[in-house]
Amino acid sequence: MLSLPGLAVLGLSLLSQVSGTILQNGQVRITNFPNTLIDKSAHDFTTYAANASEISYQGRWDSKYVSWWSAPGIKFGYTGQTVAITFGNLTTPGVLVGYRIGGLDWQFTNITAGGTHLLVSPDTPGSSLTGPINPWTFELRVTNWAYGIQISSVHVAAGQKLIKLPAAKRRIEVIGDSLAAGMYTSYEGLSSWAYGVGAGLGNTDYSITAYPGICAADQDCWGNPRGQVHQWFYTSDTSWRANQAWGDKPEPWDFSKQPAADVVIINIGTNDQNSANNVSAPVYADALTKIIQGVHGKWPQAKVVVMSLWLGFYQSGNSYFPNAPQGFVKEVQEMISMFNSKEYLDNPIVYDGIAKKPSRTGRKTKPFVHLFNTTGILQHNDIAPQWHPTDVGAIKVASHLLQFLKLTFGWELEATGPEIFHETLYWNDEPGY
Repeated sequence: MLSLPGLAVLGLSLLSQVSGTILQNGQVRITNFPNTLIDKSAHDFTTYAANASEISYQGRWDSKYVSWWSAPGIKFGYTGQTVAITFGNLTTPGVLVGYRIGGLDWQFTNITAGGTHLLVSPDTPGSSLTGPINPWTFELRVTNWAYGIQISSVHVAAGQKLIKLPAAKRRIEVIGDSLAAGMYTSYEGLSSWAYGVGAGLGNTDYSITAYPGICAADQDCWGNPRGQVHQWFYTSDTSWRANQAWGDKPEPWDFSKQPAADVVIINIGTNDQNSANNVSAPVYADALTKIIQGVHGKWPQAKVVVMSLWLGFYQSGNSYFPNAPQGFVKEVQEMISMFNSKEYLDNPIVYDGIAKKPSRTGRKTKPFVHLFNTTGILQHNDIAPQWHPTDVGAIKVASHLLQFLKLTFGWELEATGPEIFHETLYWNDEPGY
């Protein structure tokens, strides 16, 4: 969701240089991101091209190996104690990425377009440890939802190798807007509730197809030229970067590139609800219906979780109250009832977002659409001044969603120790105040 002040901040951020500065409650947070840029010619590497089968691309990447949407990344196993990556010229200069080895904590660095970055070396804390994760695993994720990287090549020490990791046994897809993308949380995509769900499940691959300001309806919303009912079917997002790269002919997303999602979580509609975008309730309901029909067409076995909208809070007298009743409550409930009706389930309609055509599957299916009611999870102080969840707010949403998935689908929580959210370790050691 974007307010008018939020839109202004977004516009300024796109015009300015990318930096690693984090503003925490208006104050600059002290960070110490290492400078990992190196001269590749000074090192002896075994090099893998971007299309190497050993590299697993997470989220959406185009045919030029450029990343899109929120928190896209790569994963692979490796031998030795060295990992370096050469980034292509289509990388956003200065973009902040998070990377980690094994189950150790996230580290962060700013990336130089066209440069080679040494991310793991014998000097990296923990790099000499040999277990329990063996072979070593490497994961990198883009933090900034508006920016991206281009993978040119991946390097390990001479004589060492990359190892292809098996796909996780479960897969999550999140479709949304700024609330899912992590706008205004500390590490954006890597501090979002969507990431918290995907990573918090453990042993689960995840993709976050979310971008700030976008509507479900296919119209311009806060500068996004298309809505998710259209854009979800394409590789790139609706950013200025995508317009520069692809113009009005983006690459359709090849759904065969990755395993089908088991669960798709949809949280979209806050921008449709904003009067500045002039989306009527029937138009929103039609768009959300087609998104779900599109999901069912691509992944017939996937369960769909529709989140009720939260729209912030207002003070009335001596207390606070949610704006949620304005969030298409009736339309969402009626839509879910339709999807779970015998009439629909006997011969489901699916939607092709490229051809813009609905069709019947000709086969019965079981109910697959569920409602996740967000009422009562967030309180007024969980929403920051720019109308988005705080880091704590994002963690609360993720935590409740994780329990919902466990109770509804029987998914055990298998993340049992490694860091999920970075820099949330703060406490009080002074009992005598």
